[in-house]
Amino acid sequence: MAVKIRLKRIGAKKAPYYRVVVADSRSPRDGRFIEEIGTYSPLSNPSEFKINTEAARKWIANGAQPTDTVRALLKKAGVFE
Repeated sequence: MAVKIRLKRIGAKKAPYYRVVVADSRSPRDGRFIEEIGTYSPLSNPSEFKINTEAARKWIANGAQPTDTVRALLKKAGVFE
């Protein structure tokens, strides 16, 4: 089972808000997920990103692959050195 750390969109039309989730790569974008580990609000000024760094590190150590966007956000949060 390929596990990804990716964004799940939950905002209204023209008002995006995302949850950072760990999910099976075969499940749909807004479908089933394994664990929620954070949130991301791109429209707030400055953009707001909250993440459980311990959970993110645990999943990455277990082989979960973050998407490009999530990887950039995790670098800003200090999960990747």
